[in-house]
Amino acid sequence: MKLDALKCKNATREKDGGKLTDGRGLYLELHKNGSKYWRYKYRCPHTKKEKLLALGVYPEVSLSEARAKHAQAHKLVSDGVDPQEHKKEQARVRAQEARNTFRILALEWFEQKKPEWSQKNIDTVASRLEKDVFPVIGDIPIKQITHQTLLDLANSIKERGANELAKRVVRMCYHIFQYAIITGHVDRNIAADLKGLIKSKPAGHYAAIETRDIPSFIKELRSNRANLKRQTYLAVELMMLCFVRTSEMIKAEWKEIDFDNAEWIIPGARMKVKGRDHVVPLSRQAVAILKELKELHSHRTYVFPSRVSSKNHMSNNTILMALRRMGYAKEMTGHGFRAMARTAIREKLGYDRDVIEKQLAHKSSGPLGEAYDRTQFIDQRKVMMQDWADWLDKVAKAG
Repeated sequence: MKLDALKCKNATREKDGGKLTDGRGLYLELHKNGSKYWRYKYRCPHTKKEKLLALGVYPEVSLSEARAKHAQAHKLVSDGVDPQEHKKEQARVRAQEARNTFRILALEWFEQKKPEWSQKNIDTVASRLEKDVFPVIGDIPIKQITHQTLLDLANSIKERGANELAKRVVRMCYHIFQYAIITGHVDRNIAADLKGLIKSKPAGHYAAIETRDIPSFIKELRSNRANLKRQTYLAVELMMLCFVRTSEMIKAEWKEIDFDNAEWIIPGARMKVKGRDHVVPLSRQAVAILKELKELHSHRTYVFPSRVSSKNHMSNNTILMALRRMGYAKEMTGHGFRAMARTAIREKLGYDRDVIEKQLAHKSSGPLGEAYDRTQFIDQRKVMMQDWADWLDKVAKAG
């Protein structure tokens, strides 16, 4: 007699014996401790020996689900396939696919292409893979990468203002997927479908939280519910305090930090407008963070070294990924700290616009313009940066 849901629920070993059958080899195995297991008894198509196939635990696997699994297994037997061996093969294939991450296939492609490229091209591609691609999708099995995965990768680059780089990275992914098709790891090139979706020019302003949202942002950051690594956490804190560009931040070197004068002097070669050094006055809070970073890793060159390679600095995706983990994927970007500080310092601390713009390393808007030297407003900026750090601490405590 066929089973029903009520029989399965009420069945016990004491009342019903060792099992309840449902037909064609499917039965519910009953244990003394109350556990119930779905089993399929069949004869191996090759050896004709009786075998058992586990179909799951009741009630996690319902009667209808057990019947569906049984039907699939029974069909395999009818087709001359042993369900147990089929199950093992499927597990082996899944394990192999899990090992075939995007990183592994990308590196295989890279090694194949290197003999065709100049050294400059080799260095460029290697850098893009290590800094832009692998931190985001490197560990994902290539078969699990979707259109949205690649769009998220492209958008993470675009949010830094590097729109053209985003297009080139997607194009590089296209070639990697082509290699994966040729080597039998995927069936289609999903990167090809993104053609035309990655625009060259930014669609609008960088996302940045409003002044009123700063207390809740700091509270979320300092609670560290996102479980950020200590270096990443300190990077976000320092970005908020100094509001430099992301590229200026991640490439910071210890030789640029003047602890005696509490200044960070970014060389002109690293600035957006090349040729002019930029002075970032360091608040007491910023100095404390830098001292902790120095004790944290003791890297000889970089303030924020890479966790992947001792020769490189932190990836430019790290801060963006941290913001996403905090739940601010759409509300905030690394560049957004600049807009946030610019507005809040003007509104809450009342500083003159030209002083703020100078700290942002923007061109002076006053009547003398860029005729001012690099130390213009340096005294005011030192006071402003300390006021800004103190204000952030104040609103954090109030929140």
